[in-house]
Amino acid sequence: MQVRGLYAALNGHNRFRFKVPENAIDHLVIGGGVVGLAVAQRLSQRFPDKSTYLVERHGTAGEETSSRNSEVIHAGLYYPPDSLKTRLCLRGRSLLYERCKTHNIPYKKTGKLVVARDEQRSYIESLHAKAQKLAWPPHSTPGDSHTPVLPTKLITGDEARELEPSLHKDISAALWSPETGIVDSHTLMESLEKDVMDSENSELVYSTRVVRVDPSRDDPGWVVQIVTGDAEEGDALLARTVINCAGLTAPLILNGILPQSERIPMFFARGSYASYRGPGVKDVFHLIYPCPAVGKDSHAFHSLGTHLTLDLQGKVRFGPDLDWLEPPQDYEDPDFWQKHLVPNDSRLQLMYHAVKEYLPDVSADGFQPDYCGVRPKLVGPGAGFEDFVFRRDKADGQGQGEMISLLGIESPGLTSGLAIGEYVVDDLMGGRHGQ
Repeated sequence: MQVRGLYAALNGHNRFRFKVPENAIDHLVIGGGVVGLAVAQRLSQRFPDKSTYLVERHGTAGEETSSRNSEVIHAGLYYPPDSLKTRLCLRGRSLLYERCKTHNIPYKKTGKLVVARDEQRSYIESLHAKAQKLAWPPHSTPGDSHTPVLPTKLITGDEARELEPSLHKDISAALWSPETGIVDSHTLMESLEKDVMDSENSELVYSTRVVRVDPSRDDPGWVVQIVTGDAEEGDALLARTVINCAGLTAPLILNGILPQSERIPMFFARGSYASYRGPGVKDVFHLIYPCPAVGKDSHAFHSLGTHLTLDLQGKVRFGPDLDWLEPPQDYEDPDFWQKHLVPNDSRLQLMYHAVKEYLPDVSADGFQPDYCGVRPKLVGPGAGFEDFVFRRDKADGQGQGEMISLLGIESPGLTSGLAIGEYVVDDLMGGRHGQ
């Protein structure tokens, strides 16, 4: 399958002319999802005497990827051991569970079963072997080293059916992951918002979009134009450091400062979710994941399969599936994906047949469209694993005025969010030493 990448750039038609900045700030965070809020919260904590602004184009936090996902706290099973996805998922999981406890954020450590038929056993065995070798990530507390960072257990099909009696009789083995859970992402974002707003020199600005970014001609930093609401013209400010956490449009903002030949392509993968009421899921208490497709033309690193998740009220839903979105041929609209967010029943039969592979008694009539989300991808179908990317650009091309762009922050982005904030601020920006 071939899907065209979108190479659009911020202010690509030069609609907004350069403006001299009217004021200056130390840190500008672009994007108010979980990751942007985590970065802003960490900045306000590590640099309390410096000004931090977060701008978000929507009216509330997390209206894109952060509120359109499974709300799963991932254990860290799936990605290469030396990848940032593994490191930040492991660290983020610890930080997230701790924050849930200290800030009264609803969560539940449900545990997860990755279920396999005979021909899939090698897949879960490889996950288990990898989990046993993982070390605790940087910033972990010293006491952590006495316990496994990613405990897992290989169990038989019969043992899996003792945990979940509705599983298919052909499921011959499973991997038990006790550290997997679910979280109320909206309450998480509200807690981060509160921390930022309570900080003396930090501010959240909603319904405000970035329309142009230029290297500063005078002071070190970036001249950023922002437009609030339906205003025709924007205001310009000097941001000494920009952290681009814009999610689906992060490459768009980065492309605005790059030559056309160096632009980053954007790919978009929709995932649909279905609610379920019907037979075949009696007394389900754990998350259930199938083995993702592997081999030629598979998408194991792009999607973990149509899995069963629970919300905090115990309601069952299935998803996400994987549907690559083709951008329109006639114009470069970076927001074309928004019209694909309306759920419909076009994917239900495919989801039903995928789920029957491990839950044979579900009924097609029990599936109803629930919601859709879109994942920001840096590579198209068939391209293999792509890690989180933290790109650093300097306004003067050397050492002054940094822009850090967070690219391809999809799953496990929610789990990794607090660790991403720690990584950006403490490791990349020197915040551990309060510089």
